[in-house]
Amino acid sequence: CGQPHRHTFPLDHPPGLPPTFTFHVNPVLSPRLDVELGEKLTALQGGPNAEPETWSSKQGKGGIPLSSLPVGQEEQCSVALGEGQEVALSVKVEMSSGDLDLHLGFDLSDGEQEFLDKRKQIVSKALQQVLGLSEAPDIGQVPVVAVLGSGGGTRAMSSLYGSLAGLQELGLLDAVTYLSGVSGSTWCISTLYKDPAWSQVALQGPIERAQARVCSSKLGAMSTEQLQYYTQELGVRERNGHSVSLVDFWGLLVEYFLYQEENPAKLSDQQEAVSQGQNPYPIYAAVNVRTNISGEDFAEWCEFTPYEVGFPKYGAYVPTELFGSEFFMGRLLQLRPEPRICYLQGVWGSAFAASLDEIFLKTAGSSLGFLEGYRRSVDVTDDFQELQLHDPTRLHTRLFTPQGPFSQAVLDIFTSRLTSAQNFNFTQGLCLHKDYVAGREFVAWKDTHPDAFPNQLTPMRDCLYLVDGGFAINSPFPLALVPQRAVDLILSFDYSLDAPFEVLQKTEEYCQDRGIPFPRIEVGPGDLEEPRECYLFAKANDPRSPIVLHFPLVNRTFRAHLAPGVERQTAEERAFGDFVVNGPETPYGMMNFTYEPRDFDRLVALSRYNVLNNVETVRRALQLALDPRQAGERAGG
Repeated sequence: CGQPHRHTFPLDHPPGLPPTFTFHVNPVLSPRLDVELGEKLTALQGGPNAEPETWSSKQGKGGIPLSSLPVGQEEQCSVALGEGQEVALSVKVEMSSGDLDLHLGFDLSDGEQEFLDKRKQIVSKALQQVLGLSEAPDIGQVPVVAVLGSGGGTRAMSSLYGSLAGLQELGLLDAVTYLSGVSGSTWCISTLYKDPAWSQVALQGPIERAQARVCSSKLGAMSTEQLQYYTQELGVRERNGHSVSLVDFWGLLVEYFLYQEENPAKLSDQQEAVSQGQNPYPIYAAVNVRTNISGEDFAEWCEFTPYEVGFPKYGAYVPTELFGSEFFMGRLLQLRPEPRICYLQGVWGSAFAASLDEIFLKTAGSSLGFLEGYRRSVDVTDDFQELQLHDPTRLHTRLFTPQGPFSQAVLDIFTSRLTSAQNFNFTQGLCLHKDYVAGREFVAWKDTHPDAFPNQLTPMRDCLYLVDGGFAINSPFPLALVPQRAVDLILSFDYSLDAPFEVLQKTEEYCQDRGIPFPRIEVGPGDLEEPRECYLFAKANDPRSPIVLHFPLVNRTFRAHLAPGVERQTAEERAFGDFVVNGPETPYGMMNFTYEPRDFDRLVALSRYNVLNNVETVRRALQLALDPRQAGERAGG
C-alpha cells in the first residue's frame, strides 16, 4: 500500500533519552511493524548541498506482529536483526479516537449545505421575475440549476464571460445555484470570484479587464525579471514541502496572463463570495489519472470548491485550506500552506502546460527560441508533434536551458517528464467498505478496470496525479451529476471548435456505465454539419434525469442580427458579425492566448447574443424543472 512510513535513529543514542516515535498504522493493511538495521555512511561528496550522512541498505531485519500486542499496555520487545544484533523497543498500541481531519461520506459539506439554504431564497425570487409568476415558488420546490463551461483555453474563458453576461441581462444569473468549469472556463470563474459580489454588479467591468489582459502582449511573461520571480516562487513552494513540476511553472504563467501581477488569492478566500448565497456556488474540475493509463481509460473526477477538495467517487474530501498537506488514514500528519490559486489554475488548465513552445509561437510571434540571451539549447524531449488530449502522460514537452543564477531551477521545470501535478494523497491509508463496488462511481464490472482490484484504488497510492478535466470529458458534467446536488437543469456551454456534441455523448456513456439518469442524446446529420444555437434534451417521464440545455459555439443568426429580432443595417455592423468561429484561419485556436481587440469583442458578443436569442427555450426549461408534473413533456428538441 505504498512506501512505508520510516523513522531512522542511531543505536548509540544517549542513555536515558530514547527516541520516541508515533506510527499511524492501519492494522488490516499493515499488520506488522518492521525494524531494519542499516549502516551509517559519511557522504563523500562535498559542497553546501551535501547530506551529512546517509544510510545504507538493510543489514538485518526483524519485526513485531501488531496482533500480538495488547491495546493500551506498554510492552518491552526485543527484535532480532541477525548476526547477533538485536534492538530493544518499548511499544504501546492505542486505538485512534476522535474526529478525522477530513470529511468521509457522500453528503454535502456543511459550508455547501448552508450556502444552499441561503441561495434558494434568491433563486425563488429570481424565478418569480423571470417566469412572471404571481408569487415566489416555495423553497422546497425551487429547482437546482447548474451552469457548466467547457474547456478551450482563452476561447472558453472569453466566451464564458459573454454567456454569463447574457444570463445576467435576462435576470437568469440569480436563478443559478452552481457554476462549474473545466480548463479555460475555470480561469474566467476563478477571476470573477475575486469580487465577493461579482454577480450583483454589471459584468461589463470584468469583461473590460479580461479584454485588457487577453489583448496584451505576453512577451513580458518570459522577461528576466519574471523568470527570477518564477524561480523564487517555485523555490518557496518547494521549501514548503510541495513537489514542483512543469504544471506549477505553467500556473505562474497563467497568473501573468490573467493578472500581470502576483495574485495572493487562495481558493478558500472564495468562501466570502458564497457566505450569504449571493453568487452561484463555484465548482472547479480536475481529474486524477495514472501515469501508465490513458485518461480515457482511467480518470477520477476531483472537485475544488471554496470549502472542500475531494473525490465524489470515494466520498473523501479535505478542507480546502488543507489541500496540499500530508494525510494518512484521515489524520493530518504534516500541515503545509494552502497553495495560491494560480497553482490550482495551472492544474485545472494543465492540458496546455506541455506545449509552452507552441503557446509562445502563437502569442508572441516566436517560440522560446527568442530567449537567445538566456538559452543554450531547446530540445524536444518527447517525440509527439501535437497535443494528445486523451493521454496526459504522453504530451509534447520542451527542454529549456537558460543561463544565469536561476538556470538550474528552470531546467528542472522544463525537463519534467509528466504534465500532471503531483500532490500528497489525502485519501492514503483509508480502508474502503468491502462493498465499494456497489457504488455507482465504480465501473468494476469491467474486468480490466483498476476499480476491479482493491489494491489499485487511489487510497492505496502515495500520490495524486491531477490534470485538466478535459482529458476525460471536456465539461464538468460528472460533478454536476453528483446525486446529493440534485441538479434539475443544466445549462451546458460548449466552446469547442469541433464535435459540438461530444461532451454530451461522453457524459451519456459515463452515466450509462454508472446507472446515473441522463437524457438520451440524439441529433440529426444536419445538426452535426450545422449546429443550432441551443438544444433541449430531456428524458420523458423520468423526473430524476436533469434537463439539459446545450449551447454550442456557433455563429448562426448573430451574423445578421445586432440583437434578437434586430437586423444589422450598416456595412460596418455586417462586417463585425460576419466571421467564422471555426476554420483554418481562426484566431480562436486552442494555443492562441492573445487576441486582437476586435476578435475578443466578437467572441464575447456572440456568446452573449446566443443566450439572449434563446430566452424562450431557457424559460421553458425552467418551467419544466419547476413543475415535476410536467416531466412527461421533457422531450428533447
